Amino acid sequence: MNQPSTRLSESPMIDLQGVAKQFLKPSGEVHTVLQNINLRVEKGEFCSIVGPTGCGKSTTLSLIAGFEKPSYGKVRIQGETLEGINHQAACVFQTENAFPWKTVIDNVSLGLRLKGMIKGEAYQEARRWIEKVGLKGFEGHYPHQLSGGMRKRVALAQCLITQPQILLMDESFSALDVHTRHLMENELLKIWEETSASVFFITHDLEEAIALSDRVIVMTAGPGATIKGDYKIDLERPRNVAEIRFDRQFAQLHEQIWNDLRDEVMVSYASANHA
Repeated sequence: MNQPSTRLSESPMIDLQGVAKQFLKPSGEVHTVLQNINLRVEKGEFCSIVGPTGCGKSTTLSLIAGFEKPSYGKVRIQGETLEGINHQAACVFQTENAFPWKTVIDNVSLGLRLKGMIKGEAYQEARRWIEKVGLKGFEGHYPHQLSGGMRKRVALAQCLITQPQILLMDESFSALDVHTRHLMENELLKIWEETSASVFFITHDLEEAIALSDRVIVMTAGPGATIKGDYKIDLERPRNVAEIRFDRQFAQLHEQIWNDLRDEVMVSYASANHA
């Protein structure tokens, strides 16, 4: 049985209302990626989205970021219809976003410099965030001198230094080994709990979604994907993402959500094999 979230406010941070997204194929045929997406994410809420490959998770993120416009419906940010790029959001993707010719402190401070902050002040704030993500002492290093996990810490600091109200993350930790991944997940939770940012987190890993989130959204298989399930994750915080997986309630939630997700994965798999 799906558990709809009860956290409602007059103006949620993110509000997708009847959203659909269509693309025109080279053949001239209309391809519907998403249809009838209704989703609210409250201020300070950590919301993860899971679903089979190709169901439109990244397209949904692009709509919230303002990289794409909906074909139908509305995307509202704090009650205002989104027009163009969402300047209240910052993105952390799977790929690296640090400039290889810049040091850690130059990469982290760049967002503030682009907003007009003088170098000395930007560096001071960058040092604070570099320490916060556990990279104190690495300010003068270049990206190629860092491990994959350290580069992800740089990416987090780059985004969070601008104090975004929305953090959009697309498979951000998927390329890391399991131990580094758990460290980064815990680091993310620690920093998120100190901010009021709303997080929209895409992952293929259901365990990761449950361990991190207040809510987990399950998407149906594409094309024309929509929301199938909306689950409240009522696990105690603060959490250790490695240890919480042994909690009995975690196992119950995993079984419940997987029953929804498994059916959609099988539909997607069958469709791919008959394409």
